[in-house]
Amino acid sequence: MMNTKMIIGVVVGGFLVFLWQFLSWAMFNMHGSEQKYTADQDAILQMLGEKLPEEGTYFLPTSPPGTSSEDQQKMMEASGGKPWAQISYHKSMNTNMGMNMFRGFLTDIVAVFLLVWLLGKIPECTMGTSIMASVTVGVIGYLTTEYTNSIWFETNSIPDLIDAVVSWAICGTWLGYWMNR
Repeated sequence: MMNTKMIIGVVVGGFLVFLWQFLSWAMFNMHGSEQKYTADQDAILQMLGEKLPEEGTYFLPTSPPGTSSEDQQKMMEASGGKPWAQISYHKSMNTNMGMNMFRGFLTDIVAVFLLVWLLGKIPECTMGTSIMASVTVGVIGYLTTEYTNSIWFETNSIPDLIDAVVSWAICGTWLGYWMNR
């Protein structure tokens, strides 16, 4: 059962994770390499709007639905050494970041709630254990999402690793302090 101390721990911990994410993206621009600029952006967007049938994420080249495994393999072999792209296409940019930030904050609170539940299962959870368990949770999340995606899509995931370690170390430090008071 959640008591007031746990609720405060979760909300403040969620805020700390959210704050680091904001600083990482907005203030420090650590993720700039994930959003490169091209002077041809207007022409590219116009062409995508003309060529893509609907919103979604496209991987190029790929086979049409229903292609046999043998033909898919041939297409992949023929594509070796040639250009490829992953495109996330949307017909309209939502510039109202408020709801996305709110949803991100709620997600962080849920994640910290799960962490607090986990820490509560550790007998005599010390400050060091709280920090290491928190960082472990962050690194597990990084390894199974961002790092795995970076293997396949050849992206730089180092900023995401830094986010995972720093935000969860801060949160674990807070929880180790607060929950052991």
